[in-house]
Amino acid sequence: MSETPIKAAIEITNPTGLHARPAVKMTKLAKTFGAKIQVAFNEAGPWIDAKSVVKVMALKAPKGAVLHFSATGVDAATAIAELSDLVRRDFDENHDEAVAHSAVGQGHAG
Repeated sequence: MSETPIKAAIEITNPTGLHARPAVKMTKLAKTFGAKIQVAFNEAGPWIDAKSVVKVMALKAPKGAVLHFSATGVDAATAIAELSDLVRRDFDENHDEAVAHSAVGQGHAG
């Protein structure tokens, strides 16, 4: 019995792309699901395990790259929905906060 994979394609809008922190967030989220989850730059592959932080970081996906997700298993649809949402939210990174910290570090009152 083969399961039909649930798929999605989401553009990375995070200004720094899929660097270390977002890769860790993505793999941590992926690991919360029982589904087999894979990610690739192209629908044709090569596909990698979305639960492997080393493999995900090795993608070095820049801003504007499209991540293709594919999942099979009991919670595949939920996994794809939540991972897609994480990418759309720029991996929950607060870019305004980073700018504010930079300004504070330069001695600007704010």
